Amino acid sequence: MINARSILPIGALAAILAGCLNTEQRVSVTGARYPWKKNIVTTVFWIGERPSRNNPVPNRASSWDKDWSRNYGGFDDPNPAHRSNYIPVKFTPRQNPFYCALPYNDKAANGHRPEAPRVVPWFNEAYRGPGVSTCKDRWVAIRKGNRTAYAQWEDAGPFRTDYWQYVFGDERPKLNLNKGAGLDVSPAVRDYLGLNETDVTDWRFVEFSEVSRGPWSTLGENNPFVTSDRKAGRELAQVSKRAEDRAVVPAHAP
Repeated sequence: MINARSILPIGALAAILAGCLNTEQRVSVTGARYPWKKNIVTTVFWIGERPSRNNPVPNRASSWDKDWSRNYGGFDDPNPAHRSNYIPVKFTPRQNPFYCALPYNDKAANGHRPEAPRVVPWFNEAYRGPGVSTCKDRWVAIRKGNRTAYAQWEDAGPFRTDYWQYVFGDERPKLNLNKGAGLDVSPAVRDYLGLNETDVTDWRFVEFSEVSRGPWSTLGENNPFVTSDRKAGRELAQVSKRAEDRAVVPAHAP
């Protein structure tokens, strides 16, 4: 027997259906704007990595942060025996341990590269002045099999920093010392997806609204999950304090 009270009014049902359709449309539009780049050779890199044949540039600094290692909090040791819960056991990172690199840097010595306003899809909405990258901290979805990790774009590479035709266009990564690698990922991404040191993944850019909660949402001064949660906590504390103040009834003298 159907309880009449459990039947939604036609207007409410229509609103719910419209909301679902709008959500699907937003995801569809974003997916069309940032399609998956499939079967991309993916290598692992880490903050504090020393130069090697396949990584000629030390990772103490990034393309956008000359004090990257210091600001992160130290050496992001890739050795699985020295890691727990996606972070090194010796310290808690001050930035998101889920990070990646793509072979494009929108910054030039002064201002931005001349093509950046034209090729970076979100350039205008992210522009904060000539000294600030519009690419740093951007969210990227990285997929291996049926698992998807989310990482923030924190450096330019592997090997190139000018390859917008691949990063934002339809070209495939060109051959390099790492078998044509077109994506570098952090040890945290490696561990979440179960990657080998050189592997193959799919990736695409995503809006922050598309990023689900996960181990990538818990740490980092550069992480909007952390900053928004902190702001919400402060606002909740202020509301609670005002409620407590209103509840206090002043004592009346006899």
